Amino acid sequence: MIRIIVADDQPLMRDGLSSILNLRKEVEVVATAADGQEAFEQASLWKADIVLMDIRMPGVSGVEGTKRIRQHLPHTKVLMLTTFKDSELIMQALAEGASGYLLKDMRTDVIVQAIMTVHGGGVVLPQELTAQVLAERKRSLADEDMPEVAKELTEREWQVLKQLGYGRSNKEIAELFFITEGTVKNHVSNIIHKLSLRDRTQAAIFAVRYGISTYPI
Repeated sequence: MIRIIVADDQPLMRDGLSSILNLRKEVEVVATAADGQEAFEQASLWKADIVLMDIRMPGVSGVEGTKRIRQHLPHTKVLMLTTFKDSELIMQALAEGASGYLLKDMRTDVIVQAIMTVHGGGVVLPQELTAQVLAERKRSLADEDMPEVAKELTEREWQVLKQLGYGRSNKEIAELFFITEGTVKNHVSNIIHKLSLRDRTQAAIFAVRYGISTYPI
């Protein structure tokens, strides 16, 4: 059973999502919160596995709440709840350690699958929303240069990194390039090592941050 905290400043959204999730056998909503600080406190109290965090909340925001959780509760993952209007906040939340983001109006089964993915160490970057985030990033890249270390990546590693930026799994990438999942795993490991990143989540964030998934490669 995956222990969940639902953080949203709107009681209807907070309680409704909690009730729906508690109908599923895979997860249990152990507490709710109205802002980022309360989410941090409840996650600490209940030793939560995942916090579903609204990105915009009065008081302590979802971004700041994510920062506190990831700094002090390293075993608790954060999955952001957002809208199409929050591209810049999404980037900030990812930079603070969020494991991905979901649109608030997604189906319950999609949300549960995302929870399972994050609980298993994966990252959730919905392709439709990620395309918008990438477009927003592309317009602002003039002020941020690509790190020189990125030039050490091979052509195939660039291709894999691009797909990570779209949130694709090893299996999906393997099928796209007609290679084995083991080969993809090796490429991902090389990317993480060369870019001095922590994990594939950070690699995906790197791809989004620098607009790599918009490159024609």
